[in-house]
Amino acid sequence: MKQTLITFTILTSVLFVNAQSFNGFALYNAQGSNTTYLIDENQNIAHTWNMSTECNYTVALKENGNLIRGTKGNTSLFSTGNIAAGGGMVQEIAPDGTIVWEYIYANSDHISHHDLTLVGDNVLLTAYEKKTSSELNDAGFNNASSEKWPTHFVELAPDGNGGATIVWEWYIWDHMCQDTDPNGPNYISNIADSPELIDINMIQSQGGPGGGDWFHVNGVDYNEDLDQIVFSSRFASEIYIIDHSTTTAEAATHSGGNSGMGGDILYRWGNPSNYGMSGSQIIDNAVHDARWITDDGRPNGGYLQIFNNSGVSSTVSAIDGIETPLDPATGYTYLRTSGQAFGPASYTTRYECAYSSSGQSASDRMSNGNLYVNASGGQGGAGVMYEVDENGAVVWGPYNAQSQKGFRYECDYPGIIALELFINTATTSCFTATAINDVDDNVISIFPNPTNGSINIVINQSISRINEISIFNILGQPVYNKSINEAGEMVLKVDLSEYSEGIYILNLFHNTGKIDARRISYIK
Repeated sequence: MKQTLITFTILTSVLFVNAQSFNGFALYNAQGSNTTYLIDENQNIAHTWNMSTECNYTVALKENGNLIRGTKGNTSLFSTGNIAAGGGMVQEIAPDGTIVWEYIYANSDHISHHDLTLVGDNVLLTAYEKKTSSELNDAGFNNASSEKWPTHFVELAPDGNGGATIVWEWYIWDHMCQDTDPNGPNYISNIADSPELIDINMIQSQGGPGGGDWFHVNGVDYNEDLDQIVFSSRFASEIYIIDHSTTTAEAATHSGGNSGMGGDILYRWGNPSNYGMSGSQIIDNAVHDARWITDDGRPNGGYLQIFNNSGVSSTVSAIDGIETPLDPATGYTYLRTSGQAFGPASYTTRYECAYSSSGQSASDRMSNGNLYVNASGGQGGAGVMYEVDENGAVVWGPYNAQSQKGFRYECDYPGIIALELFINTATTSCFTATAINDVDDNVISIFPNPTNGSINIVINQSISRINEISIFNILGQPVYNKSINEAGEMVLKVDLSEYSEGIYILNLFHNTGKIDARRISYIK
């Protein structure tokens, strides 16, 4: 997995550094629809997954080209009333629509809902659990008269037999505090002394909802480099970071993991009053889709980014970037001045949305610096996907997707490469050439491509030396490697017949250190 990231990060900077508009694909599932769409840069449908059940908000594309999809299971098992985001099931679906595996996470005590994110090959689900009014009052809640549904996360690993296994869990209930009952559990005399914990009464004290959907956690993302999770809460008007490197047992405590803090809150931002601190409330109302900007050289890499639904006004949303105060000494915790809220005091970057929404929504910073925005439909939202350049000019869209969350994938994403044989549009520029960089075919020629077995590599004598040839499959796993000590013109042959049909990346290493990469289609 790490090798995949390294290889394709290098290629990304070559492909898109000078791009002016959307290049690649967008993935979405319209609200209430059973069909997931992949569209190209010309807004033509490139692929569809037509399923028998309704999607509940979120889809994602794995590196192997399979779709991950939250869907409506038996939501009546968990008596939540009318929650549009309720799911209860997640599926991995092959390009031909075959269900690779599925897992039901719904019973009378819990249900998956809203968002999901990939953790390598695993899937992390956002879920509710039930707490009775007695449990709430015993924990220091002020006069709970009905049940509530605090947030938790479950990570699923495919079991290879059509199902999955829970391999990691985290519960917000394990990280609460209260200042109302000195004789009760988790009592602290001053909420401001423990920003790593969640005040059980903080949302209620701000006039939050009285129903069961208490925190309304609606967005989650995973950072592989930090091994951390970020999530957003609509009703708390805040975002949070937790440690994923813990065991499940450690995640229920206040120690362990890379941070040494167990499952406690490492960082929080947007509403300092939630933990007794003064400072501006930057997230005035709803917030969605907290995520990290990929840190590969693109603008603001490593920042957090959020869809701040009422960031500009009650009707105008903003995409806010936050430069988090990561502690360089630890690499896993966040700096905070004693007695003050977590910084920064305000957003680091802001884009005022041309199309806004009060609901789910999503955004992404692309490798060319452009900003992709999905302003969800419903609740008066615009229901469109679009892209703006660094000056805020709309350069792609708006495309009427009516999706709760849309996502974009660039041409060199392994999952897009894996789907090449299934793409049914000729209007994408992703597969118009076999070369991924700018080395001329007269210098290095590879044929036949596509191939049904062997490929020939002809290297012109103008290149002083090729030191190494390596081939990786779409998962970034090496399948061939050869060191070369000859200089000048040469012809090499590589046999792929023992490998699986699909897309491969061939890398040529020059004595100058430059990488030439070619996409190879192998069809038996």
